[in-house]
Amino acid sequence: MACYDRVIEPGAAGQRVDAYVHRFLPELTPDELRAVFSHRDVKLDGKRVRPDTRLHGGELLQVYCMQPPREAIAVVYEDDDVLLINKQAGMIVEPDETGSLSLTELATRHVRRERPDAPPPIPCHRLDSQTCGLILYAKTAAAAEVLEQVFRERTLAKYYVCLVKGRMKPPSATCQAYLSKDAEAGRVRISDRPLPGAKTIVTAYETLEAGDVSRLRVHLVTGRTHQIRAHLASLGHPLIGDDVYGDRSLNRALKAQGRLMLCACELTLDTAGKLPALDGRTFTIPCPF
Repeated sequence: MACYDRVIEPGAAGQRVDAYVHRFLPELTPDELRAVFSHRDVKLDGKRVRPDTRLHGGELLQVYCMQPPREAIAVVYEDDDVLLINKQAGMIVEPDETGSLSLTELATRHVRRERPDAPPPIPCHRLDSQTCGLILYAKTAAAAEVLEQVFRERTLAKYYVCLVKGRMKPPSATCQAYLSKDAEAGRVRISDRPLPGAKTIVTAYETLEAGDVSRLRVHLVTGRTHQIRAHLASLGHPLIGDDVYGDRSLNRALKAQGRLMLCACELTLDTAGKLPALDGRTFTIPCPF
């Protein structure tokens, strides 16, 4: 029997335990979720609990399953050094105070299926929770060091597909601007001139389909927080589904609230021979919208 355990985060206080288990183990079908409670296979601090039990934070949750749940992540590529995953929209990359299940926790669960003592994979870059697509993990400290250098020195190419408001003029371009973080507001600001603390950003795009809503292929030359979303919005073409930088009335009209039309679809790496299995390879996934 497999056992999955987790210490409940303070931010999860007040939640029902069945709702928490559903997020913690998304692999479980609704029938399997009901079964673990009916079989009394869910414990808090060693005591069996009912589905409607409320959490307080700090408890040890244990969920026992008759067999390991099916895979909950979409693995695009894996070898001894790296793990490349197609992340679903809505999933955070690393754990936070909300208690939501993170992609890193699922990636750790994945590698420990074959090797229980494996260290947690290390995310080499980030995607916003609303952004879907390719995210790369290092499975060893040596691979993490190599890939940190790759991302720092930008010896890679990352391409995204997105839907934006309006037609791009010109249809393709490489744009430079300056990005400043507003930590208090939880967003960034774009300027066309240098400002104290601002960092240079470069975003290239080409139009794949033009119209009132256009489909773009975007090359993320630099990789800053919310870069594509904020940069394209500053050009007058916000992403569809973006309620932070975008056009909320248009998102409502298109029924795209809470669904950001942005996908990391393509990744090419150059490790200068340090991870030869990756050099020159291009990994792609289909865009889901």
